[in-house]
Amino acid sequence: MCAAGEACDVAFSLAGENDFQQVLNICGRDAFDGIDYMEVFFHRWLQEPGRLVFVGRIRDRVVALESVLQVDGGQTVVVQGLRVVPDLRGRGIAGAIQRHVVAYVRQHYPEVRVVRLTRGQAPTPETLTKYRVIAKEAIFSLCCEAVHLAAFVAELRSRLALEGGSSSSSSSPDGPLTLSQQQAEALVLTQHVVSNLLPGQTIISNWEPLKPLEANLEVLRRRGLTWIVDRENQPAALSLGTPPHAIARRHDALHVNINIFGRRLASVCAVFLAQLEALLPSLSGYLVFYVFVDPEVWSGLRRFCENDANVSFFKDYWEDCVLEMDV
Repeated sequence: MCAAGEACDVAFSLAGENDFQQVLNICGRDAFDGIDYMEVFFHRWLQEPGRLVFVGRIRDRVVALESVLQVDGGQTVVVQGLRVVPDLRGRGIAGAIQRHVVAYVRQHYPEVRVVRLTRGQAPTPETLTKYRVIAKEAIFSLCCEAVHLAAFVAELRSRLALEGGSSSSSSSPDGPLTLSQQQAEALVLTQHVVSNLLPGQTIISNWEPLKPLEANLEVLRRRGLTWIVDRENQPAALSLGTPPHAIARRHDALHVNINIFGRRLASVCAVFLAQLEALLPSLSGYLVFYVFVDPEVWSGLRRFCENDANVSFFKDYWEDCVLEMDV
């Protein structure tokens, strides 16, 4: 057995479907507060164009995982999904698989110039010697039983109207508007959105940071996102909502990520409410929402969501940082 802080003798290879059960052992039911997505995403990742999934093994045991997705027209890889089996953490395995992945990319994809990733904790001084921070979001989170969501939405709708925001439905031209895929793709590449709304001029959806380039639109199409803006022309808030997916926290638990770009609080609240309204007909069971916003509006959104509808705050303030490193 390796000593603490020392990488074990790990063999790395590309993952396959037959690794699935062992990958689940890496994650564990309590990983990431019970909302680990790997059980749902592992199979999708193995089939996704431009993505490679790596595992590390000690003898026949899978002890680590990480993936890369080639984006930005082939110039960048987004690193996602770093996992190490609980009983071997702190032994250098995470660093070892990260080094292997970067070396593999250098050897097989010489056109790649940048490694990009998202982390849900502040970067350490050591990390900042290798990576630069290009964007930051604050994460606001809620949880509830689905049967309470309609009352919560009604309460927020009344509050928004009283505070001077729009209470119109998401289909109204005077209020939040749900965009078609074609509308969304045209809008997200405009100078107004890129310069004024996107953090670090980066589209971030479900921890996945992409530059606003034509080459990345196909990746966004595959995500099945719901795109909602506060208004059609020169929007002050743009939101991307993921489809609900199952998580391990409870047998009937679902998780939704909503990224909202913009600093005008009323607009952020309006598109958040519209995202919930769009989800209402399809949800059941226990729900966990992560809402990614500009740090400046986090406290205002939290006040807006104080309620009497049995919807609880899931976690306190925390941030995700988008980091880049030149290869």
